[in-house]
Amino acid sequence: MAPFNIAYELLVTRLKNFQLETNRAFNFTASPSQPQYFLYKFPQDVDSVIINVVSDAAYPCSVVSVQDIVCPVYDLDHNVEFNGVYQSMTKQAAITVQRKDFPGEQFFVVFVIKPEDYACGGSVPSSIHGNANRTWNLQRTKSLQVTIVPSIKKSVYVQAMFFSFLGFLSFYLGSVVVAFVHYIRVQRKASAGRLSPEHGSGIMTSSHPISASTPEGSSYGAIDESSSSGGRQMSSPEHRPPAGSDTDSSVEEESDFDTMPEIESDKNIIRTKVFLYLSDLSRKDRRIVSKKYKIYFWNIITIAVFYALPVIQLVITYQTVVNVTGNQDICYYNFLCAHPLGVLSAFNNILSNVGHMMLGFLFLLIVLRRDILHRRAMEMKDIYTLDYGIPKHFGLFYAMGIALMMEGVLSACYHVCPNYSNFQFDTSFMYMIAGLCMLKLYQTRHPDINASAYSAYASFAVVICLAVLGVVFGKNDMWFWVVFSIIHVLASLALSTQIYYMGRFKMDLGIFRRAVMVLYTDCIQQCSRPMYMDRMVLLIVGNLVNWSFAIFGLVYRPRDFASYILGIFICNLLLYLAFYIIMKLRSSEKLLPIPMFCIVATAVVWAAALYFFFQTLSSWEETPAESREKNRPCILLGFFDDHDVWHFLSAAALFFSFLVLLTLDDDLDTVRRDKIPVF
Repeated sequence: MAPFNIAYELLVTRLKNFQLETNRAFNFTASPSQPQYFLYKFPQDVDSVIINVVSDAAYPCSVVSVQDIVCPVYDLDHNVEFNGVYQSMTKQAAITVQRKDFPGEQFFVVFVIKPEDYACGGSVPSSIHGNANRTWNLQRTKSLQVTIVPSIKKSVYVQAMFFSFLGFLSFYLGSVVVAFVHYIRVQRKASAGRLSPEHGSGIMTSSHPISASTPEGSSYGAIDESSSSGGRQMSSPEHRPPAGSDTDSSVEEESDFDTMPEIESDKNIIRTKVFLYLSDLSRKDRRIVSKKYKIYFWNIITIAVFYALPVIQLVITYQTVVNVTGNQDICYYNFLCAHPLGVLSAFNNILSNVGHMMLGFLFLLIVLRRDILHRRAMEMKDIYTLDYGIPKHFGLFYAMGIALMMEGVLSACYHVCPNYSNFQFDTSFMYMIAGLCMLKLYQTRHPDINASAYSAYASFAVVICLAVLGVVFGKNDMWFWVVFSIIHVLASLALSTQIYYMGRFKMDLGIFRRAVMVLYTDCIQQCSRPMYMDRMVLLIVGNLVNWSFAIFGLVYRPRDFASYILGIFICNLLLYLAFYIIMKLRSSEKLLPIPMFCIVATAVVWAAALYFFFQTLSSWEETPAESREKNRPCILLGFFDDHDVWHFLSAAALFFSFLVLLTLDDDLDTVRRDKIPVF
């Protein structure tokens, strides 16, 4: 690589320390003209070892290779990659070697110093720039220390698997205990003649239902009961199907037309009232609305199958390439805590995702139990009691459970071979989880006007498309950040308009003229107070948060674009959940013990999970050699690293978050819908 001729001399000496020993550090130096290699033999009781190599200096760039005992030894820059397993290195490298891969139970450890540094993230040499007059550095020596230590035994694998499965099976046991205690309490109340035995669905039956829970002096009592008479008229027996008639029929099929019998003007009058109650927004046929939300469940299963199959095929190909070529620069593992099993290079990162799948399935069982008990209650109860509590539609909950399970599957697929090309696999269903949670929170008190499954999933598809474009173009192209920020701000404004006007503000070519008229009449002509003050406060705060994200993206242009979008979703979800809980308490509603426990557990577990999430152990944004500088040893059972602990805790945190949404409004089961405020 020198740009001019060089004089050299050849020196041959006897190498005294040629064989490396277990648990003993060995120090040496190497250079481009003086590569080093050493012999290691497996002890009798050791089946797997980890080769740890460290250096105080990042450069010159070096390569560590493990090769079988064959001739010739590939110890030159242009052929070190021809045989065995190898890694590029700056300050740290670690390679796990198993006895079964070497029939002779011994191998060479080869150290090659590269004549240039740009392969490890360093500067490009002057000879490549075309400037041959600069003095080329001939003193490219590097001091290295190599230590070979035994890896974990098979018993540790068994302990780690037992820990993973038993830890999450405890959630199943806790759920069974809670359900059993709840069943005993309900049976006692039922025997006393106060409640129906079907209270487990979250629907309470009383011979004399509570007529109101909202104080008359609250801000939502400004209009009398007659304002919600339209909602109650729909509840009369002659307009309502028989209780429990949820059988399939052509009448119940999802359709594009609005099934409300009122004329369009009546709908506008109802939804634009200053004070809305749940009865105003739960007027459609319960069976048709329920089927509308079940489409979320069936669609996400279809999406999961078509998304996961090519992902699995791709990561299997990646793992095969790593195993065949021996190039460990392809995948960004935490090599100091990467425990192989079979063809998998980092089994611990895959095993730690079992929590998402187990807790997702448990959440589906909990929702199924509530769904079954709700159906039984609907069959047993008087039809007039259908006007009490939050309408029970479980389709979105089922979709959330499937999304949690798929997050575990795709996160495991990503960790088969983490790298720049497949990072979006790890985050795609996180976008969907956050979006579904926001939709469920909104649907709770707006069951008639929530987004359809088709438009919701189409929006998620656009987000994932933007995430892929951001990974490709977001690093250097300013135009992408300008376009994305404009889309972000416009989408925030459009969604805010839909929420503020309850879907009655049409999106067409006349929207700009109508927006100007609203601003003129409400802000300039008379400067009136906003008609929907609570919604306005939420939307102003929400838009300020989203505009701040857009400005941050334009100024700093974060390299990890997928995490940037995920941060936007999470912040919006937390903001909406906080608003919902505040408004619930403001309306003199209660938080029962179970949702209160879930809220506290969610906050605590999320805080712990985020601590481990920010313990960066690798980074596909850098070169493989630079990424390995962040590698750390295992911290749990000698098998799991910080990121595995993040997987465990985030699965539990998502599970508790789902339970918050499932149980948050159980206190309203005895409240008439024309007394439940909408916010």
